[in-house]
Parts: sequence; C-alpha cells; structure tokens
Amino acid sequence: MCVFALWKGGPAERTGAAVIIVLVVLERLAHALPQGWWPIISLCGDALTALGLLVIAIRYASFWLGGVMLLYAAQFTLHSFYLVTGRSSDTPLHIIISDLNFAAILVCLTAGTTMAWRARLRAAKDAPAAS
Repeated sequence: MCVFALWKGGPAERTGAAVIIVLVVLERLAHALPQGWWPIISLCGDALTALGLLVIAIRYASFWLGGVMLLYAAQFTLHSFYLVTGRSSDTPLHIIISDLNFAAILVCLTAGTTMAWRARLRAAKDAPAAS
C-alpha cells in the first residue's frame, strides 16, 4: 500500500508513505539489538512516525492523515500498556490488535491515495474542457 501511495498519491500521500516505510524499516532493523530493547524501540518507532506524520498533517491538512495520527496514537498506547504492565508483547491479543491497527493505517493511506489520484484525474479531464 505504501508503494501504491508513492506511485499514485499526491504530495501528502507520497511523503506520508515515505515516512512510514523508512521508520518501519528502521524499527525492524533495530530489532537486531538485544531483546530487552524491543519495547522501547517500538515506542520510539511509533513516536517518530507519529511526529513525522504530524509535520505532514500540519503542511497538507489531509483527512486521511487525521485517521492515521489517531491510529498511531493507539499503536503507541498499545505498546506503552504492554511496556508498563510488563506483559509479553508476543501474546496473541497484542499481535492481533497491532496487526489490525496497522492494517487500518494502510487503509487510511490507501483511501487518501485513491482520493488524490481521482482528484488529479478529474482535474486533468476538466482542464482541456475549460480552455
């Protein structure tokens, strides 16, 4: 879905997809550190992604960005809860919630990309008719 946003999205979708891809890849690479650091790495990854998306939301004010910001807040809260309570993050409930949340983030990104793409096609179609 991020590749779709990079390919067909507008500036907000492309920048948002780039932020998500870069920080998710960096977070996954950071999992090479000792296992005790993983909860903190997850929190930092969520926080940095949300911060990057906040900058994009301020710049472009897209509706889908609001949804993604709320979902990243939920992801951050999920990881915080498991860190503070000392629960293992490999429980099925944590995995299901995290996967559903990330799927919802990708749905928001896809919806924003589709709307930007359709608006661009409509503008291109109406431009020759106006002149």
